Amino acid sequence: MKFKTVAAAALMSLAAMPALAETFEVKMLNRGETGNMVFEPRFVAAQVGDTVRFVPTDKGHSAESIDEMLPEGQEAFKGRINEEIEIELTAEGVMGVECKPHTALGMVMAIQVGDAPVPEGFLDVKLPRKAASTFEEIVDENLGES
Repeated sequence: MKFKTVAAAALMSLAAMPALAETFEVKMLNRGETGNMVFEPRFVAAQVGDTVRFVPTDKGHSAESIDEMLPEGQEAFKGRINEEIEIELTAEGVMGVECKPHTALGMVMAIQVGDAPVPEGFLDVKLPRKAASTFEEIVDENLGES
């Protein structure tokens, strides 16, 4: 009988533990699966509390949030060129990220936090043509809207 009580207590303590946060690694590349000057992956589906680590696998890249594509409650970030940067996801929503020196070449990505849909006007942000079309592809492929 004691064993059952101990086992039940152990199971209840495990159930009360919070889910472990996940860390997603995003490489900054000169050439990847989807072309030149890319984040790989270019879309991450995560949860509040998760972390995204941007790794400058190839030199000359940076990662920074796009102010007009930042969910309310998520802190903006701006990495320097060749800097590995980690961000904690603190708010549900869809976030746009760019490599500032290569935005015009379409080096952008999106992070969906939680089950948030694409916010109204997300694709209306003024961006270089290649960046805008890359975001349209990312949204179409991963979030089912455009």
